[in-house]
Amino acid sequence: MLFKTITKENLRTFITNIIKENQTFAPVVVSTDADNNPIYQFKKVDSFEEIKINYTKSYSSIKNFFLPYKEDLSTFHFNENGWEQKINYRVNPRVLFGVRACDINALIKLDQVLMKGSFPHPYYIARRKNTFIIGLDHEPMADCFCQSLDTNEVVHGFDIFLTDIGPKYFMLINSSKAFNLLKNITIEEVKEEDRENYIKEKNRLASLFKSHVDVTGMANLMDIEFESSVWQKWGDKCLSCGSCAMVCPTCYCYTVCEKINLSLKTASKEKMLYSCNLIDFAEVAGGHNFRPKSSDRLKYRYYHQHRGFVESFDESKCVGCNRCQKACPADINPVEVLRDLRKENIK
Repeated sequence: MLFKTITKENLRTFITNIIKENQTFAPVVVSTDADNNPIYQFKKVDSFEEIKINYTKSYSSIKNFFLPYKEDLSTFHFNENGWEQKINYRVNPRVLFGVRACDINALIKLDQVLMKGSFPHPYYIARRKNTFIIGLDHEPMADCFCQSLDTNEVVHGFDIFLTDIGPKYFMLINSSKAFNLLKNITIEEVKEEDRENYIKEKNRLASLFKSHVDVTGMANLMDIEFESSVWQKWGDKCLSCGSCAMVCPTCYCYTVCEKINLSLKTASKEKMLYSCNLIDFAEVAGGHNFRPKSSDRLKYRYYHQHRGFVESFDESKCVGCNRCQKACPADINPVEVLRDLRKENIK
């Protein structure tokens, strides 16, 4: 890891050059919510001026750049002599600018499963290795609890990470690719004043978190409270719509279906992101459903995040971005669910 600083003007020049030479995605305003607040999303940009550099949080995460909602795993072409299968997972190089620390940490968790796991996913790996990530610090929103899960800081999983320290950005350079790209841009050595400003800014950002939840020993608590009435309480609210999984930066469950063209000359095998909250997720051949109740499905989602993933990787799958509550039509708040399990809400 290299530590440098870059002036805001030079950063603008750097990003402008990147946009000219690469397919670049950054946060832009796509709409407004019911309270007239801007809704941000990562979209392709053609100039630095389009970028909302001080955005709060994108509605859905950058996960969809690596795990698209739908993708063809393979296509088939039939002829008189048999059939041919075509598989394509090549991805052109691209840049994501302005990624938040919690979303980078979410990618690191996906890496554990889809790159380093027992069954590496070549489609994910191709996208991950061909994406240049520039992260950016920000002030937390009132409902973010990523500090509780240690995902408000990031030490790897990116190429460049920036923290605003006034007239400059404090820059973490974490790849040789980043170092080479910066050769034609003026960057400076870190001075004592820069270090002091950086530490002050990091302390200021840390002090702004308002939402907290204690996840100490949560894996054991999940087992102890497996039959808790808490699951029924929140399960009764759940509409089993799967919105939480669609915006979650770490949910990766999927289903696969095969489609045959009516001409019987072509077919495709399609993968689609799915959710353990959906009613048919645990349904098997013959029609038996292992989790017919919404309370069981909701419990399983939390169990995977704070028990199953911890058992495999020694960390929770959740990063505390709270997108799930924002997207949930029933306003299910993960912080309150976990507090209920700890009996913190009992007076």
